[in-house]
Amino acid sequence: MGYLKYVREAWKNPRKHLGKAYQDKLIKWRKEPVTVRVERPTRIDRARSLGYKAKQGVIVVRQRVSKGGHVRPAIKGGRRPKTNTRRMALKVSYQVIAEQRANKKYPNCEVAGSYLAAEDGQHKWFEIILYDRDHPVIKADERLRWAYDARNKAARGLTSAGRKSRGLRNKGKGAEKARPSRAAAARRKSKD
Repeated sequence: MGYLKYVREAWKNPRKHLGKAYQDKLIKWRKEPVTVRVERPTRIDRARSLGYKAKQGVIVVRQRVSKGGHVRPAIKGGRRPKTNTRRMALKVSYQVIAEQRANKKYPNCEVAGSYLAAEDGQHKWFEIILYDRDHPVIKADERLRWAYDARNKAARGLTSAGRKSRGLRNKGKGAEKARPSRAAAARRKSKD
């Protein structure tokens, strides 16, 4: 199996195994911008399993996402106390939000996958693996060529985290209203 087995074990409980180094890393990351391109992945075991290769055209981006309640823009006009709540229940996970924001920052790239790098009380940091769809190395590689044809998978909820948020991990009985999408199932029901 090699060294990646031990890296995976260490990341199951990073505060215990990495100790002070992990705390110092979080302090440093809090001061950085929201989206940061990194030279190499923090969790090499997870990155490799998601398709990371140390070659040209493969980019790793660390994206910070705020935890906690999300708020809608200010409501204008009228006073309806029952309905006018500004709290917003998210329909997608923080990971999907991180992927979409990273993809927005790098529009010429396609999201291959992402994983949780760290979290504290206020933030979560995800590392997103991106393929530069126009890079000749990506076009030449048989296993990475799908990125050349793909367009905005993260924005359309087609990444692994996006499909999970849309309820597409379940199949068969009990998952009838998940496909092709929840909105399509609602439309189909309204026609009946």
